[in-house]
Amino acid sequence: MSQYLTIHPENPQSRLIEQAVAAIRQGGVVVYPTDSGYAIGCRIGDKNAMERICRIREIDKEHHFTLMCRDLSELSIYARVDNQAFRLLKNNTPGPYTFILVATKEVPKRMLNPKRKTIGIRVSDDPIVVALLDALGEPLMSTSLVLQGRDFAESDPYEIQEQLDHAVDVIIDGEHRGEEPTSVIDLADGTAKVIREGAGDVSRFL
Repeated sequence: MSQYLTIHPENPQSRLIEQAVAAIRQGGVVVYPTDSGYAIGCRIGDKNAMERICRIREIDKEHHFTLMCRDLSELSIYARVDNQAFRLLKNNTPGPYTFILVATKEVPKRMLNPKRKTIGIRVSDDPIVVALLDALGEPLMSTSLVLQGRDFAESDPYEIQEQLDHAVDVIIDGEHRGEEPTSVIDLADGTAKVIREGAGDVSRFL
C-alpha cells in the first residue's frame, strides 16, 4: 500500500515533502501533481523504479521520458541547448511544455530515445513540484500519468489511489488538476516542431 500524502497545493508542508523525497531516494515511485495533470516519477539513476513505471504506464523503449528540472541551469546539464533553443526555453519556462532535446552524457542511456539519443526536458513552477525538486536536489525522471486506454493525464488523486495504491510507493494529493498533458515541442534538430498540442499554447512555435 502506498503512502498517501495530502500536500497543500500552494504552501507545501516541508515535513510531507521530505517524506516523499525519502521514499524516492530509497527507490520509490511517486505520483505527483503538476501544472498539467498528474505525473509519475522516480530518481534518474534508478533502473528498477523506471521499469516499474514502464509496466504501470505500459510503455516501450521508444517512449520519450522527461526530466523534470528546477530551472534552465539544471536543464543545461542534461541536454544540449544552442542559442536558438535557449531563447525559446527562456521565454517558455516554467510552463506546461515538454521540450525534446539531444541529451548529454549525464543522462542514463536507458532513458534516451534509442534512435535519436534525445530526452524530454520540463520546468514547472507548480509549488509542489518546486518543493520536491529542491528537497531532492536533482531532476525527477517523469512521464505524464496517462493510463492505458485513457487519452488524458489523470487528474483526481482519489481515483489514482484506487487504481495504483499497490503499484506505487507515494501518491501526493495536491487536489484535482487539469487533464491535459503538456504540449511537446521538439528542438533536437535546431528548429521547433510541435509534436503534441496540450496544455501549453503552441501558436508561438508554429
